[in-house]
Formats: sequence, C-alpha cells, structure tokens
Amino acid sequence: MSIIVFPGQGSQFVGMSRDFYDNFDSAKHIFSLIQDTTKINIKDIIFENSEGFLDITQYTQLAIFCASMSIYRVFKEEIDLDSLNIKYMLGHSLGEYLALTASDTLSLEECSKLLKIRGELMQNAYAVNQSGMVAIIGLNCNSVEKIIVDNDLKVEIANDNSPMQIVISGIKENLIQSEKIFKQNGAKKFIFLNVSAAFHSKIMLKAEKKMKHFIDNSIFKDPRIPIISNYTAVSSKDKTVLSNNLSKQMSNRVKWVESVQFLEKMQEDTIIEIGPGKILTGLIKKISNKFKVHNIENISDIMRFKDEFQFKK
Repeated sequence: MSIIVFPGQGSQFVGMSRDFYDNFDSAKHIFSLIQDTTKINIKDIIFENSEGFLDITQYTQLAIFCASMSIYRVFKEEIDLDSLNIKYMLGHSLGEYLALTASDTLSLEECSKLLKIRGELMQNAYAVNQSGMVAIIGLNCNSVEKIIVDNDLKVEIANDNSPMQIVISGIKENLIQSEKIFKQNGAKKFIFLNVSAAFHSKIMLKAEKKMKHFIDNSIFKDPRIPIISNYTAVSSKDKTVLSNNLSKQMSNRVKWVESVQFLEKMQEDTIIEIGPGKILTGLIKKISNKFKVHNIENISDIMRFKDEFQFKK
C-alpha cells in the first residue's frame, strides 16, 4: 500500500519540471491551463526567473503547484496508479492544495485561482520584513513548546517537521530575542528562513479570514483518495471536512510529525514524494524508519520507479 505526498514552499528551484515540460504534452497542458486561469507567466517564472519572482511568496506557491502537478500528471500516465494501491494523499502546507487537486477534490483551475489569492494574501499579511520564521534544529516539538511557555516567549510553533526540526513564527524582534534562550536550552541551530511573513501563526488570522471566503465559494468534491490534513493530522473523505480544515491551515500548525505517525499506525509502508526537491523525503526518514520512501522530481526517477516495481503502461 502506498501514500503520495507533495512538497510545500522552500522546495522551488529555477528549472524545476523542465524535462517534463520538454518531453510531455500533458505537462505543457498543465502550464497552459494555469497560465490561462491566473494570467501569470508561470513558465517564465519557473524556467527563467528573469524578474526574481520565484522566491516571492505571491508567485512561489503557484510555481511549485504548476511544477508538481506537471510531474504528477506524467507519473499518472506512466504508472498504473491502481497497482500502487494508494491509500492516502497529503502535503506540507501548500502541498495540501496539491493533494486535494491530485485526488480530484479541487479542479486544477479552481486550485490555481485559490493559490494565486493565497500567495497574495500571505505575501501581504504583515509589514515587509517585520515578521518571519525560524528553523530550530536539535529540539523536538514538546521541548520547544515548554521553552516558549516557561520563558513567556512571544513566538509560536508553525511547523512540527521532525523530532529534530521545529519551525517557529513571530514578529522579527521577538524571534531575535528568543534565539539566546533556545540555544541555552539545547538548540543546535537557529536559522532564519527566507519568507515574507510569519506563516502558520496568529499573524495570519486576518489573511486566513479573507482566504476562507474564497475557499467557501470554491467547488469541493469528495476525494477519490482520503486526504490527511495539516490541521488535524487525520484522514477524511468528506469534502466539507477537508474544506473546513483547509480554511484553518494558514494560521495553525502544520502537524507533519503527527501525520507521518498516523501513517505508521495505519501500517502503510511506501511513500512517494512527487514534486521538486527531496525535503519531505528527508523529514519522513527522520521521523520513522518504517517506510520505503521514493522521490519523483525528474523523468529518470519515474523510469527507476517503473523498473523497481515492474509496472508497465
């Protein structure tokens, strides 16, 4: 039994999914649909990045969505998904939108519209460079939570990524002031992330409220494959539940560790990460050694996957 996972912001790089675009009409079609729907030259952003838009949240999310969906579409063409016996889909933050589209809960066009809005709202949620996010290396979620409470720190846990990597969000000044305390309590590294604001925190509440309006007015269908939401870390096949969970995602913690642990409890054994980079593959291996994890980000990855599992078109 298999699970498909999709990456989030931070996995982007110039040229991602280029080999799929160059070799498969279905990938070109994904690009065309997204560009026609959003009126954004996503091809130039992904392949040329001539204006530096790829690392600007307003465009990053749509770019990763486009690249990942192109890869997924070709993967579906080349691999018999029924033979994989896919039990769940999930994604990290932005990746949840990919999972919802891949499972046919949202159409490609509907999700493109939502992500264009989401990127704009998150980019402009707070004054530029006045809030942010930090990756804390060397402490687990419970330890970070205790340090925050014991020291009355004005920061929040945004992503529970692995037992040794927690991301916090907050006002820049508060993040800077917290560094010494975290390091005194065992943090090995305190890394400021290149993001425009404090995602997955209360700072996103106004943006989340606006986003909820657009989510509520989008067409959701019950998924073909159960989705594990970031907000709950449990699965659902109910479109209303999934829509509600998505509407709460922007200001709440990404429960990635709990999501992987849920898969452990379900005794799943194979995870396939589809999209640029290998970030989730690395995190999953740090959470559990019970999974065989595959990464699909270029054509050669699909060929290797086909050879290993002896799947044929």
